[in-house]
Amino acid sequence: MTLLYSFAPIADENARILILGSMPGQASLDAGQYYAHKRNLFWPVMAELLQFDPSAGYEERTAALRAAGIALWDVLQSCKREGSLDANIEHATLTVNNFAEFFRQHRQIRHVFFNGEKAASCFHRYVAKADYPADLICQRLPSTSPANASQSLAFKLQAWQRIMDVK
Repeated sequence: MTLLYSFAPIADENARILILGSMPGQASLDAGQYYAHKRNLFWPVMAELLQFDPSAGYEERTAALRAAGIALWDVLQSCKREGSLDANIEHATLTVNNFAEFFRQHRQIRHVFFNGEKAASCFHRYVAKADYPADLICQRLPSTSPANASQSLAFKLQAWQRIMDVK
């Protein structure tokens, strides 16, 4: 099994909110883009919340996040995993991203939203409390992954509205 690597964060100096996934799925890794699977609801949800065209190009969509003060990254820097499911991540192989350095460079971030349970549990388990601000507010949101199809788009939109409440 090959070691998989995540992407660099999408963030600028104006970021106030960080959205964290666990590790990109295979479609995203193949495309070199966050949330590239055609059935992942991340971009449709963000498009609705931030009022941009969900069919816009990747650069336009990521620019809309940055303009809204939202950064995007993954908890894991690397891991081995069969397929795309978080449940298949081999825990002995995972490495987390350098959050101490990230938060040093993005001092305005005070809210972290996790895209699903795996991102939240990995962050809380593997990222040292000394590596992020003591007053950081963390909230788990329902996963936008197609593997979480039991929850409707409407349900996810309502839950993800919390991002706009702190923006």
